[in-house]
Amino acid sequence: MFLRIAITLQTVALFTAPITAGLLLTSPSGRTLHSASAYGVFAVAVLHLIVAILVWRPGGGSPRPILYAAGFLALVLAQVALGIAQMVTLHVPLGVLLFGLSLLQLSRVPAVRDAAGGSTTRGVRPRASYAGGAPRAD
Repeated sequence: MFLRIAITLQTVALFTAPITAGLLLTSPSGRTLHSASAYGVFAVAVLHLIVAILVWRPGGGSPRPILYAAGFLALVLAQVALGIAQMVTLHVPLGVLLFGLSLLQLSRVPAVRDAAGGSTTRGVRPRASYAGGAPRAD
């Protein structure tokens, strides 16, 4: 559950970055806002790595999310460096790639399970009856 929350926050932070980039081009305070969104993306990427480690080590989960989170953090650092260097031709496509990767990872994180073991966020299939009206036996 915590990994899903961290990746959701990361995706939202990445969604706000191009919005503030547009403000960077149109308003005097845009540079400050875009810088703040970059700090936010970096902070959430670090949080994502920490959560991935905590899910793996004490939680007994798979170490695979750690590799993804570490690689993602490396790409975020490259994104920040490209932004500081004002290399827009590489900065913009990398930002799009980061957002796409974050959405992809969000879609692959297991859904939260309820107390009965059923999924509460996706894959829920109500028990339907057949056309004859007899309930279906699962």
